[in-house]
This record gives sequence, structure tokens and C-alpha cells, in this order.
Amino acid sequence: MRGIIAVDFDGTLCEDRFPDIGIPNFALMNELISKRKEGYKLILWTCRNGEDLEAAVSFCRFHHLEFDAVNNNLPQIIERYGGDSRKIYADIYIDDKAWQPSWAEVQEEGNYERDEKYA
Repeated sequence: MRGIIAVDFDGTLCEDRFPDIGIPNFALMNELISKRKEGYKLILWTCRNGEDLEAAVSFCRFHHLEFDAVNNNLPQIIERYGGDSRKIYADIYIDDKAWQPSWAEVQEEGNYERDEKYA
């Protein structure tokens, strides 16, 4: 296994039109299809559930995008850690709501002060 990629659905794999399904993000879908062929494991990581989740999985499958897990950790991760945590374990997370500032940006904004006790 090369790595695990967790990807969101609404606003990421397609335009956000929840509960409907928006226009597909073909560039991302094609990249993920290629990554899966290279040996990466894919997890669909979405807030959708029930019929809305089934519609999302069917939509992806129609566009030849298959997942190794849906809103769950991979079996080998569950075995490794002794359970299925609510947090999905992945090496890469792709989500339209994601934002990760660099430490320099955080310090520059004054939102972080180093506590020497934990240094």
C-alpha cells in the first residue's frame, strides 16, 4: 500500500449542491482513479448518510471512482489500532473545508505563544 487518501464529497468531488449532487470534479476524480491504480487506498469521507450517501457512492462508481472504505477506516487500520475510531486515519485528506496554516503564519498572527513548559 502506497498510502491512504481520505476525500470529501460535496464541494470536493463535485460542486456543493447538497442534498443534490453537483457537477463532477473530473480532474480530482481522474487523479484519484490513477492514485488507486498506483496502490493508494481511497476512503470516501463525507457527512452524507443513508440514501444521500448511497447516491454519492453510486455517482462516484458511475464515474469509475471506487473506494476501499466509506466513512470507515480500512480493515488493516482497525486491526492495527484495535478498533474503528470516529476519526478516519489517512496520509492525505482532501476536503473543501480544509485549511492548515504553517506555524510561521500562526505565530505571525499572534495566535500561538510557545509555552516553554512543553517545548
